[in-house]
Amino acid sequence: MVPDSVSWLDYSQVADRLGVSPGKVRQLVHERTLLSKRIDGVFQVPDIFLAEGVMGELRGTATLLIDGGFSDEEAFDWFLRLDGSLGTSPIEAIAQGRKREVRRLAQSLAL
Repeated sequence: MVPDSVSWLDYSQVADRLGVSPGKVRQLVHERTLLSKRIDGVFQVPDIFLAEGVMGELRGTATLLIDGGFSDEEAFDWFLRLDGSLGTSPIEAIAQGRKREVRRLAQSLAL
């Protein structure tokens, strides 16, 4: 379950924030450099995924989860869900500079 406190951006808002075209945003999502979720029929990106541009650690961790058996949607939700072992959500932990800890957790969840 994604927390209610998440601020959502559609692709045009993401494009404006990054200074790129909406087509480039779609490409970033296709490459899993950026993750999105369809909400009410519109693809949306949580603004925390864009802390100082596209969060570079997102792609590697998402790939680790998806290669380990998670669906794209499960991986997306995992980043935003509070994790007791981290004391916060994985994406917040990454933003705090705890990438290695998050990746170890992701590896332990791989099927």
